[in-house]
Amino acid sequence: MPKLNILDRKGNKVGTYSVEPADFAPTINKQLLHDSVVMYQANRRQGSHKTKSRAEVKSSTKKLYRQKGTGNARAGHRRSGIRRGGGHIFAIRPRDYSYHLPRKALQLATRMAIASKVADDELVVIDELHFDQPKTQDMAQIIKNLECHDDTLLVATESYNENVYKSGRNIDHVSVTPASELNALNVLSARRLLITKGALDALRSKASAAGKSVSAGQPSAADSE
Repeated sequence: MPKLNILDRKGNKVGTYSVEPADFAPTINKQLLHDSVVMYQANRRQGSHKTKSRAEVKSSTKKLYRQKGTGNARAGHRRSGIRRGGGHIFAIRPRDYSYHLPRKALQLATRMAIASKVADDELVVIDELHFDQPKTQDMAQIIKNLECHDDTLLVATESYNENVYKSGRNIDHVSVTPASELNALNVLSARRLLITKGALDALRSKASAAGKSVSAGQPSAADSE
């Protein structure tokens, strides 16, 4: 079984962690990952776009010139959609782009995304990560010690940690989230995943419970969260 190095805040090896992609998902379905990412991106869309129809454009309704005798094509008023400054023929209206895939499919996609990080050697494990108070400089130094400063980075903690979040939120290309809020989009959007050992243990046990429920054909407590 492949082993990942467990590093401390200074980048020194303090242990190993045995993990493989199958611990999270037996296979990686690219189509499911694609569908999940597209759904999350669609749900982020504001949908406030709008263009004016010919009825909403402010202009004169006077006929431009007489119907016959000019040699030109017949024309009505300036609001027509075929004229510059006129309304759109098929005007765009505000709309809601959001939709939802099945919950279990999204949970599986998240586990597949984490499995892909393990398979591609893009997972970095740190023994612990906490601060007595928010300190961006210390967070940046830790990321540099772990050699993760040259890539986009997602930091996953075991639970919500306000000091860790505030220490990393002002660093470019770095985002911080608790392990319970990971999804296919934020995992795949970052090149590297920096995760604490406690968070990795929690994700692995949850994935194991989900796998047992699938084999038994019954929903698990992890899926019901």
